[in-house]
Amino acid sequence: MSARKLTTPLVCQGAMVYLMFFLMPRSANLSTVPGCQLRRAEVRGLTRDGDILIGGIFPIHDPSVYPPSTFREEPAPITCQRFVYDYYLWLQAMVFAVEDINRKSDLLPNVTLGFHIYNSCRTMRPVLEGTLWILTGQGQPILNYQCWGNRPPAAIIGDSLSSRSIIMARILGLYRYPQVSYSASSPLLSDRIQFPSFFRTVPSDDYQSNGLAQLVMHFGWLWVGLLAEDSDYGQQGIRLIKEELITAGACIAFSETIISNKEDKNAVRIAQVIKNSTANAIVVFSFDPDFGVVLDELLRQKVSGKIWVASEAWSTSMLLSSEKYSEILSGTIGFATFRGEMPDFKRYLTSVQPSTSLGFIKEFWEDAFGCKLLDQRTTMDALHNTSRLCTGTEKLESLQIYQNDVTSFTVPYNIYRAVYAIALALQDLISCRPGSGPFHLDNCADIEDYQPWQLLHYVKNIRLQKRIGTQTFFDKRGNPPAKYDVVNWQHSSQGTFRHVKVGEYDSSAPLGAPLTINTSAILWTAGEKRVPPSVCSPSCPSGFRKASMDGEPICCFKCVRCSHGEISNQTNSIDCLVCPWDQWPNENQDICIPKTTEYLSYEEPLGVALTTICVFSSLIPVAILGLFNHYKNTVIVKANNRSLSYLLLLSLTLCFLCSLAFIGYPTFEKCLLRQASFGITFALCVSCILAKTIMVVIAFNATKPNSNFRQWVGPQLSYMIISVCTIIQVLLCITWLSRFPPFSIYNIHTKPGVIIFECNEGSAIAFWCMLGYLGFLATISFIVAFLARKLPDSFNEAKFITFSMLAFLSVWVSFIPAYLSTKGKYMVAMEVFAILCSSSALVLCIFSPKCYIILLRPELNTKEHLLGRGAGHRSR
Repeated sequence: MSARKLTTPLVCQGAMVYLMFFLMPRSANLSTVPGCQLRRAEVRGLTRDGDILIGGIFPIHDPSVYPPSTFREEPAPITCQRFVYDYYLWLQAMVFAVEDINRKSDLLPNVTLGFHIYNSCRTMRPVLEGTLWILTGQGQPILNYQCWGNRPPAAIIGDSLSSRSIIMARILGLYRYPQVSYSASSPLLSDRIQFPSFFRTVPSDDYQSNGLAQLVMHFGWLWVGLLAEDSDYGQQGIRLIKEELITAGACIAFSETIISNKEDKNAVRIAQVIKNSTANAIVVFSFDPDFGVVLDELLRQKVSGKIWVASEAWSTSMLLSSEKYSEILSGTIGFATFRGEMPDFKRYLTSVQPSTSLGFIKEFWEDAFGCKLLDQRTTMDALHNTSRLCTGTEKLESLQIYQNDVTSFTVPYNIYRAVYAIALALQDLISCRPGSGPFHLDNCADIEDYQPWQLLHYVKNIRLQKRIGTQTFFDKRGNPPAKYDVVNWQHSSQGTFRHVKVGEYDSSAPLGAPLTINTSAILWTAGEKRVPPSVCSPSCPSGFRKASMDGEPICCFKCVRCSHGEISNQTNSIDCLVCPWDQWPNENQDICIPKTTEYLSYEEPLGVALTTICVFSSLIPVAILGLFNHYKNTVIVKANNRSLSYLLLLSLTLCFLCSLAFIGYPTFEKCLLRQASFGITFALCVSCILAKTIMVVIAFNATKPNSNFRQWVGPQLSYMIISVCTIIQVLLCITWLSRFPPFSIYNIHTKPGVIIFECNEGSAIAFWCMLGYLGFLATISFIVAFLARKLPDSFNEAKFITFSMLAFLSVWVSFIPAYLSTKGKYMVAMEVFAILCSSSALVLCIFSPKCYIILLRPELNTKEHLLGRGAGHRSR
């Protein structure tokens, strides 16, 4: 049969692809259709004939060895090395899906599916080789031609990595060949202009990055390390999650790249960065083989105790689930693509025998059991290099890879869904009724001779649901619904890991709740249940706020105690809250509590003591007044104006009682009258004393012959002095109260945490003027009394007035600094104390000598003694 020309035109992009493949090596032929004479390369893959073919590209081996190129001759083929069990399961999942579909009578009846599977070795060049091999049927392809006869491949399943899938998608998109990837999750592949025929059964990393960021923030990890391989998958994924984390308020401790084309994968530097970093949570966007090299270096440098956040590419890796990494990967948590059931998959895997299947089955068997299978290609050197020969009857059930529930592996299940998606699209194509088809003039496609773009139409509109146990469809960008399992790596009894589902992420869940986590089911490093921290700085407790540090990320901060009057009621507060004016922070500064109130109360001990002293002291002048009234006709009482003494005693009583106005709750009335009453009563008292002193001087000088003071002797002068001096104080207080009246206030500034109920004096100048006037009167009285203290008289009252004024002035001079240095109720108590002391000084100094004579020395209470003519006087 002659070569069949592809009908889709080759655009200029295809010319570049052709040049790439023109340099590919040529080798032996692989027969397909008789009569097709194009040269073909030796294909590294499996084939099975069928009515309709499905292509598949899988990385069965890892890594690849690139032969050196001299650019003088055609380069040697790339050599595949290590056989990977995970990838073997991927291949078997496609074979199983094809066989499963062929057994069904309700899906593609009378049609047998076949496949062509190519081993890409996780390398770009074999991916290109395999794509064109499947597309054209030739190892050395000629673009726009294929030699599969009337049985062209319906679609291609692959590849695993986004970077390799992009290469495939650019070629297949030229011909509108359907491509379904089972693991490529790069958001770039959602671009329908660049990749019009690309589909996938794994969600786009747009969703995965958002979900992983939510997972990281769910556990409070704000100081995060990022690690990604240098492929499109790794770089796109890590860029998206970095943006999501920064938007959510986390900080990036480091971001490192696994360089896949370096022999050590940049592992030495990465391990050193991880070892030196304080970040405990590390998000890894990589496939397991490259990440495994990094883990080996971490083991060598003895780095452990980190929490690894896995992308779906390695979250269920069998390669990394071995006992070798049990210490370093314990507690790993990450996203795995949603697990569905593949009935009988484990039975199928354990039924495979090397006698019935060769190729990769033979290689798997030899690698798994450590023996050598005999066939026509086995050399003598191979027999000498092996310890034993395989019998072919070894039990697959005994292998560790089959101990887990392989029926629900994630990537094999995605491959299973991809094959079913193509099968359902073919079923829809076959089921088309002429006259009601989707193509020109309502035509249908011919299953014997259809174009790739016709099948592409049906792939876009498929919907899998009950047939394979879960809903599958492709949106307008070729993506399935985003649904992930959250898996936690926990130790199994065999020393390996179990991938335990502890939650899920569903993008179609109600808004705001796509991520659900069963935290109690998670086991972290060393089996701990407590979530390990990953922060740059410890959390600031309530009562503190975060303060940034120069040159450091926002997640690195220091904790600063809230200022006075402020609280923070949650951890890691950025700002402190100011308490309301009537509240104050508690000791921990995490809640506002009502402020304590303070004023000089009658109920408190200080108030009771001062009240008692005030009342008792006010009775003393009253008692003296009663005593004087009883002895009113005696010489000592009548001396120096008896009425003036009575008035002085009454004013002293008022002085003691006015201090009561300072005790108790400071009402408006109290505030208005207390200082005025204090000033007026003391002005009256000091005026009486001044009048007494002046009268002593006048009385002494009036006794001199021809003295002009005789006309001033009499009570009128005393009353005039008292009236004038008192009226001046009264006028001063009236002016004060009318212009700047005192009022009660709540003082919240003097003492932190205390509301002081006090009186605002209205005008400090008026207060000190009133107090200064009292000081002026007292000073005049003191000077006059001091000058008259030595007048010749047996009972010279001026001496006692001198002492009383000296005590009075001493009290009030001492009061001023004490008053200014105290606050709150103690300031009021200080003024009450000064009133009591000064009043008591006047009572004691002026009246105690007279009381002493009246009560204890009545013989001295005579006119002769008063005038200095008694015996006692003569004896001196």
